[in-house]
Amino acid sequence: MGADDVERAAAFWAAVFDYEIVRFDEAENDFTILVPHDRVGTRIALQRAESPVQEHPRVHIDLVVDTAAEQQAETDRLVALGATVADWDSYPADPSHADFVVLADTEGNRFCIVDAGHG
Repeated sequence: MGADDVERAAAFWAAVFDYEIVRFDEAENDFTILVPHDRVGTRIALQRAESPVQEHPRVHIDLVVDTAAEQQAETDRLVALGATVADWDSYPADPSHADFVVLADTEGNRFCIVDAGHG
């Protein structure tokens, strides 16, 4: 994942996933890895980006929950951590048909909270 401020982005995503931050101080691009506390499972890498944030990124993270209540709770939690609700022009005309909420992380990277129980 690219970021302008890797330290800030690492702190945000570590809080999102309850992961630990592993920094590589010798890396020129602030390369950092987020790892589960038990060191088992998928790790997430971050580094300083050379390219700007894309309004409609081809690849983004979908965080999936089971209900609308969980979606709202997760949205509230992530906004409290520093995410913002993104202005998104691709929501359905009828908002009740949307099963996703688009947020932006501390770097402006878009990601979604998806309600898997919707429809």
